[in-house]
Amino acid sequence: MDKNSVKRTNIIGAGEVGSAISVDMDKNSIHKTNSIFWDTKGNEVLGATALPLYGAFVSEEQCQLFGDISGKKMLEIGCGSGQSLQYLGDRKASELWGMDISEQQIEKTKQHLTSCGLSAQLICSPMEDECGIPEDYFDFVYSIYAIGWTTDLEGTFRRIASYLEKDGVFIFSWSHPIHKCVVAENNMLAFKKSYFDESWYSVSLDEATLTLSDRKLSTYVNALSKAGFVIEQMIEQTDDEIMQSWNDNSDFAKKAKMLPVTFVVKARKL
Repeated sequence: MDKNSVKRTNIIGAGEVGSAISVDMDKNSIHKTNSIFWDTKGNEVLGATALPLYGAFVSEEQCQLFGDISGKKMLEIGCGSGQSLQYLGDRKASELWGMDISEQQIEKTKQHLTSCGLSAQLICSPMEDECGIPEDYFDFVYSIYAIGWTTDLEGTFRRIASYLEKDGVFIFSWSHPIHKCVVAENNMLAFKKSYFDESWYSVSLDEATLTLSDRKLSTYVNALSKAGFVIEQMIEQTDDEIMQSWNDNSDFAKKAKMLPVTFVVKARKL
């Protein structure tokens, strides 16, 4: 194995994928790699996570983080194929906005919402960049399993804060960093990666390449604080009802019974 190759576990929500290559943090290169990934193989390789699910075994029906959103203006960071926007549109949000780094994902969202009788303002852009989204405007900004793709967490959180009205709410979910470090082996859990390692790495999956960094929970919390948010709720639990209904006996499900595989944060702009 190359000296720059390391064993990485649980890319997003998946199982162990073998070796990954440590890479330098080059924003433009990472954006290009990841946009191509989602333009081509992203949904096929990683699937899609969308409301009412925040991730594996965590749901909005259980958590009730949004509450009544009728008449509210909503912006999704990383809108994917549009299912989360549809979920909120069906609940009478007054405006739907979405952004995504992938042109193909934007087109999928447009087609999906049209088929559901809904419409949204859609923008293709990296979440870190200025892209014409109005400031001091939205009641909610949210991101379902997308925020971890940012190359600049603090800058992204500052930008999200600028989109929100005072007292506006930011809700996001991502793969729990402990989950990213642990694998199930022989009916036991074993650490295969340092929790403290936040270096960037590339992985090839089904002839497609993605580039990510695994951040500590404290990195997210501190970045939120610097951007002017106060955390109202953090969820890192497994919903037993969802797990039982899925009847899943995989190593992934076994892990979820012992440690969080998803975390969700609800924060408010001060």
